[in-house]
Amino acid sequence: MQLISQERLAKADKILFIAHLAIGDFTYLQNGFKAFAQAYPHVRIDLWIDEVRRTSDSSQWGHLKNYALYDWAESCPFFAKVYRRTYSPALLEESIAEAQAEAYPIVVSLATLRPPQYARLARACGPSAWVVGMRRKPRWYVPADRCAYRRLDASFAPFQSFPGYHITDEYADWFKQLGGVTMDAGQRFPFIDIDPQWQAQARSQLAAWGFADSDEGTAPLVFINPFAKTRKRCWPVGRVADLIEALQADGKWRNARFIINATPQEIEAARQQIADRLPPRTVWFSANQNFYQLPALLQCCDLVVSVETAVMHLANAVHVPVVALMRRKNPEWAPFDKAHSRVVMAARRGDWVDAIPVSQVRDVMEAL
Repeated sequence: MQLISQERLAKADKILFIAHLAIGDFTYLQNGFKAFAQAYPHVRIDLWIDEVRRTSDSSQWGHLKNYALYDWAESCPFFAKVYRRTYSPALLEESIAEAQAEAYPIVVSLATLRPPQYARLARACGPSAWVVGMRRKPRWYVPADRCAYRRLDASFAPFQSFPGYHITDEYADWFKQLGGVTMDAGQRFPFIDIDPQWQAQARSQLAAWGFADSDEGTAPLVFINPFAKTRKRCWPVGRVADLIEALQADGKWRNARFIINATPQEIEAARQQIADRLPPRTVWFSANQNFYQLPALLQCCDLVVSVETAVMHLANAVHVPVVALMRRKNPEWAPFDKAHSRVVMAARRGDWVDAIPVSQVRDVMEAL
């Protein structure tokens, strides 16, 4: 049974989706939004990107306001409007009022963290809407959970995982439940449309580094991303230098050029860690102007090496082979394109990514 009936969808002129999104989430969820837009072309789709790091501390607003995902979402043709001003309590209230003024007939929360909170938010954004959201077993010691869930008109059935499933299986299940929208493997493959201006800028940046096009073939270009939002998923910068030194010493990558990636907030501290031993033919990079700087540069590379974060999924989206360094905890988040991806897993389930030794990554790269 569909959570939103065909009759209700036929009458609706617009719908609001609410989600807390990282770039990795969006890399796969956008396929669902695209499929929904194709199935119901008369329905305007608006997207609320909720900032889970919302704070009253104004010193934090700068980087929250410029979250790279907004650049990507706002350029997607299947979204009419993106709510991006949710990073402070005051802006949250303003955004709720803005959503209420739209009088959405349907509001859907795809938030899996703190679902009672998002059930309340969805109802606040659509006081008279048909509201669909995630639901978990109410905590007996939090009576407000049951009250929050009563604000929903319908809720998703829990996803039934199976051995070897991918996160795209779960996302596809959501859209099938919502409106009977189905997606085959081809429709789930990550994609990204990069404006030519960012592709041109990437080529200019490579030229500025001395990584000229004429070197391609004899000197492969390798992009290494050791950073993620949490320490559990990061790889030490010192180990990145060790890896590059080992690869340049001998083997198929000895003539390679390397780009080390970091966010604008962490790049200076990261530079200092290996400032006295930066290997030759190695540069630092950070997408400090626009999100599309990152995929445009990835597209120019011959190989991407990344910890379990958005970069490894974006590598699939731009069709560049990837070596992904992952914990064993969430194998469903492995890169989608198995044919062009190699996953290096930490040995034990409780291990962090930093438990992966340089030798293991080097061996996998040499075997490509």
